[in-house]
Amino acid sequence: MLASRDQLLATHEQFRKLAQEHSQYEQRLSSLTHKRYLTDDEKLEEVRLKKLKLRLKDQMESIERQYREHVSRGQVA
Repeated sequence: MLASRDQLLATHEQFRKLAQEHSQYEQRLSSLTHKRYLTDDEKLEEVRLKKLKLRLKDQMESIERQYREHVSRGQVA
């Protein structure tokens, strides 16, 4: 749900920090993928960044799910 993500970016500090970190990892990954060849260290960094990005995405989705549940309970009550 895009509206909840926008709302969280505007109001939820932890969600905003996670999103910023996720974006930083995405930018670094993008710079790695534009290289023709990666060193062994860069290959390891690429794998590490992908795992970190996935962890952050999972945390953001958990916050978003909790937010939607909270909103839906508020609307029902």
